[in-house]
Amino acid sequence: MHKEQAKEFYKTMYKIRLFEQEAFEFYKKGHMPGLAHLYLGEEAVAAGACAALETRDYIGSTHRGHGHLVARGADIKRMMAELLGKKTGYSKGKGGSMHIMAMDIGILGANGIVGGELPIATGAAYSSKYKGTDEVTIAFFGDGACNEGAFHESINMAAAWDLPIVFIIENNLYGISVDIRRVVKEQKLSLRAVGYGIEGITIDGNDVEVVFDTVTKAVDKARRGNGPTLIECLTYRWQGHHVGDPGEYRPADEVEEWKKREPLLVLESKGLLTQEEINEIKNMVKAEIAEACRFAEESPYADISEAYTDVFCS
Repeated sequence: MHKEQAKEFYKTMYKIRLFEQEAFEFYKKGHMPGLAHLYLGEEAVAAGACAALETRDYIGSTHRGHGHLVARGADIKRMMAELLGKKTGYSKGKGGSMHIMAMDIGILGANGIVGGELPIATGAAYSSKYKGTDEVTIAFFGDGACNEGAFHESINMAAAWDLPIVFIIENNLYGISVDIRRVVKEQKLSLRAVGYGIEGITIDGNDVEVVFDTVTKAVDKARRGNGPTLIECLTYRWQGHHVGDPGEYRPADEVEEWKKREPLLVLESKGLLTQEEINEIKNMVKAEIAEACRFAEESPYADISEAYTDVFCS
């Protein structure tokens, strides 16, 4: 990894970090309707994986999807406006946090159903295969989704038909309050790929360089027509399942241990960036996030008549 690439990764991850922190502040002030599932601590997965894609590719996202949009290059002003339910948001404020989408950059939508994005992403990959085009789809999902039927059905179909898709498990060890290590016999979730005859890999999801290198190889393989890969990224969310969850079911020492090697610190430890360069990136991102917050706060809510538009497609 060269310096300029390190700068871009740091910028993306810090932008996700700050976006989520400001979203949490809006929630605490009562400005955000509904809940938000924050990506704090998992920034390297989105940053590394999305950097491996081309502009024409697709992404199936989760209920914890803000990081995917930011890493994909979404307009953070429109993102923040969407979270606040404003007219200027990506879906005119109707989708909010859990259903935020950006079709213009291939984000097929965040999803409130655990594993619900898997069939959608598999369908996108099938469409590429059917049309004879070379788009690749990434399906992000959590460890909890690995025990859903949609996980097995989607991977089986993708494997049988060599679809151009990369399945990425964001394994943060907990599905809401359920410790994945207590509800599976084999804790290395990537080994499930064996049953479908595809490659499965477990990597350090807090090292953006490792994520980028691994996903790049998987995307290239899929684009060449050689089928899907299952990548398990070991990472950790800093907070509870959502903004209203104190997360007290997790041992405090476990949380602290993971925070000691969080994505930004891991990248800093590689020694590619000087403190001056890091500070410059942080100041630039802070200004951008502040502008997004201002834009969202000042944006109007949609008229009540908008409740009946964009509901059906004819």
